[in-house]
Amino acid sequence: MNTPARQRILWADDQIDLLKPHIIFLQEKGYVVTGVPNGDDALALLEQEQYDLVLLDEMMPGKNGLETLQELRRFRADIPVIMITKSEEEGLMNQALGQQVQDFLVKPVNPVQIFSAIKRLFEGRRIQEGQLTQDYIAEYGKVSGEDMEKADWQRWLEVNRFLCDWDLRLDQFPGTGLEQTHQDLRRDLNLAFCRWYEQHYPGWMKQGEGERPLFSPEVFRHFAAPFVEEGRQVFFIVIDCMRLDQWQVVEEMLREFYTIQREEYFALLPTATPYARNAIFAGLWPDDIARRHPRYWTENPREELSLNRFEKELLAAQLKRLGLEDRGLKYAKISKINEANELYRQIGSFQGIPVVALVFNFLDILAHGRSQSEILQEIAPDESAFRTLMGSWFRHSALFDILKVLAKQEAAVVVTSDHGSVLCRRSSLVHGNRDTSSGIRYKYGDNLGCDDKQAIKVQKPEAWRLPPGSRTKNYVFARENYYFVYPTNFHEFEQRYLGSFQHGGVSLEEVIVPCAVLEPKR
Repeated sequence: MNTPARQRILWADDQIDLLKPHIIFLQEKGYVVTGVPNGDDALALLEQEQYDLVLLDEMMPGKNGLETLQELRRFRADIPVIMITKSEEEGLMNQALGQQVQDFLVKPVNPVQIFSAIKRLFEGRRIQEGQLTQDYIAEYGKVSGEDMEKADWQRWLEVNRFLCDWDLRLDQFPGTGLEQTHQDLRRDLNLAFCRWYEQHYPGWMKQGEGERPLFSPEVFRHFAAPFVEEGRQVFFIVIDCMRLDQWQVVEEMLREFYTIQREEYFALLPTATPYARNAIFAGLWPDDIARRHPRYWTENPREELSLNRFEKELLAAQLKRLGLEDRGLKYAKISKINEANELYRQIGSFQGIPVVALVFNFLDILAHGRSQSEILQEIAPDESAFRTLMGSWFRHSALFDILKVLAKQEAAVVVTSDHGSVLCRRSSLVHGNRDTSSGIRYKYGDNLGCDDKQAIKVQKPEAWRLPPGSRTKNYVFARENYYFVYPTNFHEFEQRYLGSFQHGGVSLEEVIVPCAVLEPKR
């Protein structure tokens, strides 16, 4: 497109001679304007010359505006068009919008109205970028100057929303030059958050709900159980490993179908599926699960992939404790495309079942699979690209189709996750024996050693509501964006996990988890 002083506009109107004052006004603003009295002349000029914008009257003798627009789109699908009409009929607007009209003005129009519409079209993005930069600098100053280690948990939720909101806004304007500043701010805040979380976490374990943040064991009771108590069907959907910024991408697609009330809660430690997701379904902390349901709980480093086999049983036990065991329960875990498609075919048969719990593992599989696939790493080299990839998956997923079906029913829908993930940038040396667990961002075992500046060491698991073991058992959780590597073959494993999405440790991205209540739009 030309520079603003050279932008060329073609104006087609059967009363073009009466629009001379408008044309002169636009010319004084720096635009080159050519006027023609009918659609045929406009099409002829557009085939011969380059224009940046067409102003098109809807009511003209010969070819009317819509007919001219239809022919124009056959050979110039890219050129912006502003349609000017005397009619306010909705059907006409729909037809014009279907032909990709950028704006719609209703006569009579004055020169300033025309200029305003043109300016929005040509300079809107640049103006938005300028305002975006001003807004970010103002908000950045407030957050960066705050001593966040003295903040309360509500303030941390606000700051994390600020970070995620700006992640998405900067995705829309990638050329602002603010990306590195934003990443530096996120890094500094994560450093403060890890210190703050380590300082407060053991104390929270002694406090009741309401005195501290909402945690994983309270999620079902807080968000889903009230619907069951009032006799309403609820679909409780857990998308494994979904961050707040990733949910916001999904949320935007669902607003057409649902009114959405979103909150956030804190994932317990470690931010890993065997602990966090079992806690959600059990409604209990890991130490309580191990004590109350020993047959459903095991900490075996060699069987970590099967530690979530009893989620249905744990949820049934929670419903019983809540006095809701007679209401009925359906549970399904989806890890493959054919399972998702089969669930979509069956979803209509779930009506009448009070609690339907669904777990979708695709995002977790995508995050872990990315570290093993050069193609996925090329498609999604950073967090912004991964959000785009996640959005593309959801848009074409059976889960989206299922949610669109549920939007036509009376059921309430609760969507959450068990934990997020963080893009690992720095390796951290860890020491342990061969019986140590295999997590990249968390480990448990006997006498584990780590760098206290890069990891949190838990010497007394019971103080963190974790299952006790031998006297020498301890846990280590990676801070910020560190990941654990053993001294043996250090450089090989350092390179293997560098730039991969992992979870289990302490970071804003892993700990602060979205939970949304979706009410179908009537």
